[in-house]
Amino acid sequence: MAGGRSLYGAAKAGIDSLTRNWALELAPRKILVNAVAPGYVTTDMTAEYLSDATTFERAIGRHPLGRLGTAEDVADVVAFLCSDSARFITGQSINVSGGFVI
Repeated sequence: MAGGRSLYGAAKAGIDSLTRNWALELAPRKILVNAVAPGYVTTDMTAEYLSDATTFERAIGRHPLGRLGTAEDVADVVAFLCSDSARFITGQSINVSGGFVI
């Protein structure tokens, strides 16, 4: 088991809690607060990690949609949350993970 998971888990829980609390605190000002939680995304930052064929195949295998995410996948969700179409969404952490978190 890889080390550092407790710190990662605490940070994720903190973001979720902060998102919900800020949503409550800022709702009277009509400010929406949401978080986006991406899963594995192919970027320059993950290229070295995913360059190992075994690691890459294991990552793909853990995604029900059968692929890793792209920056565009995440950006599309952010764009939606910034649009008027998301005017009644607040206090949510949106997982953009291709089902990885299921």
